[in-house]
Amino acid sequence: MIRTYGLTHISMTVRDVERSYQFYHAVFGVEEYFREPGQIQAKTPGAHDVIVFNEGRQYAGKSGGIAHIGFRLVDPADIDAAVEAVERAGGKILSRGKWEGGEPYLFFHDLDGYEVEIWFE
Repeated sequence: MIRTYGLTHISMTVRDVERSYQFYHAVFGVEEYFREPGQIQAKTPGAHDVIVFNEGRQYAGKSGGIAHIGFRLVDPADIDAAVEAVERAGGKILSRGKWEGGEPYLFFHDLDGYEVEIWFE
């Protein structure tokens, strides 16, 4: 076994890097820390992860076998605010409910059609 700091980043092909960055900024508060033509890299506040938005219309929204991207809530009471943020930013709610044990979850499509989960455990 090798030691790591865990999953560090996800690289997503999107139709418009600025549009996708603005969506994830509005929903999750990600902050840009690197930019070059066709790419924006952003960090999630309070975490050590990175989302890389790469422009490329041909593959935008195609998961390549990954079912969805997940974000864990700090407070389960924030699920309603998450729904509102996704809808305000232009995302499409797919489903919402509670897992066994009462933990809330939300699945939605982002602007490129990637499936994203917000949940609490």
